[in-house]
Amino acid sequence: MRLTGLLPRSSPGRASAAERRDTRRRELLVEVAARGALDAAKKENQRVSVAVVDRNGNTVVTLRGDGAGPQSPESAVKKAYTAVSWNAPTSELVKRLEQAPNLKDIPGTLFLAGGAPVQVKGAPVAGIGVAGAPSGDLDEKFAAAGVAALGR
Repeated sequence: MRLTGLLPRSSPGRASAAERRDTRRRELLVEVAARGALDAAKKENQRVSVAVVDRNGNTVVTLRGDGAGPQSPESAVKKAYTAVSWNAPTSELVKRLEQAPNLKDIPGTLFLAGGAPVQVKGAPVAGIGVAGAPSGDLDEKFAAAGVAALGR
């Protein structure tokens, strides 16, 4: 497994103790979500990659499970980006392509099942994407497990 990406610091200078605590708390939550998704996939012997993006679509972390395909990290990032952009699981967004097929042409998006938004009071704050399982339904199940891990 490979872990990449860091949360940006709030400022390049010295951060206050409260800012350092908030940053560390966010880092831990992101890791909990990503590992929750990856662990769910491992339990089902699936080789996947997991990505978490922030509200602005910036990649915060990418985990590549052992044996995950070379395309899976990029696909996971795009699914996470798509989920947070529309505040909906990507399996639901796929259905929108029937009425608006040009949605798929928006740069950075991937309209395949496997992405889930992370919400606070209904508003999107992050997205989790999973790619590499034999079906998008499995990818999305694992992404949902990552979201659920935040509630534990």
